[in-house]
Amino acid sequence: MMERVKRLLPGLIPLALLLCLAGCAGLNPTSNANMPAFFDGARILFQGDSITDGNRGRNSDPNHILGHGYQFIISAKYGAELPGRHLTFMNRGVSGDRVSSLARRWQKDTLDLKPDILSILIGVNDLGSRVTAQQYEEQYDQLLADTVKALPDVHLVLGEPFGLPVGGKKDIWETYHAELLVRVAIVNKLAAKYHVPVVHYQRMFEDAANRAPADYWIWDGVHPTYSGHQLMADEWIRAVQACRPGKP
Repeated sequence: MMERVKRLLPGLIPLALLLCLAGCAGLNPTSNANMPAFFDGARILFQGDSITDGNRGRNSDPNHILGHGYQFIISAKYGAELPGRHLTFMNRGVSGDRVSSLARRWQKDTLDLKPDILSILIGVNDLGSRVTAQQYEEQYDQLLADTVKALPDVHLVLGEPFGLPVGGKKDIWETYHAELLVRVAIVNKLAAKYHVPVVHYQRMFEDAANRAPADYWIWDGVHPTYSGHQLMADEWIRAVQACRPGKP
């Protein structure tokens, strides 16, 4: 019996190796096969407030230009996976911005950059500064209308504003959450109007809070931790995988 095993071993070891490699490849979480929206030469722009800003650099230093957060994770992942597609990732998020703030700098920080994919995450500062839901919707709608008029081929991606009952938000959570959900619904309404994907951040974070405490994901009720930013990147990728492949 031992002699027979010895004779079979040389053939069995390479086979086992191949099966292991095949299994590992099938489990590879960084597979790039499902990102058709990132066509050759695509320019991807992230816009929003401090969550997107991520303390980004204001110069051409490639080490800091994208800031830290979900936008950096996405850019690093696909920049490394798809170097042959010559992708350009840009970040123009500005801490403290509301929709009206975006509108004032939109020409220079968005339209002039001619993005092919434009990701927008805005709303918590509008809510925090008492911009009414109606004003938020009207201003956001106008911004999107102006964008598609100026850039008819752009692929829009809208992210829901989000929060969890942490820090100062914990004491006012019931009221704040109700108003937040109104803004979440507005973003989904606008996404449907413009036929674009929406990233369901609020639902994602509420689900995550069932797996770990809320402050594990968002440290102050608004700004994610590094773990929260990874969730955001994963959710963004899932949404954008549904975009139309290639140039329109």
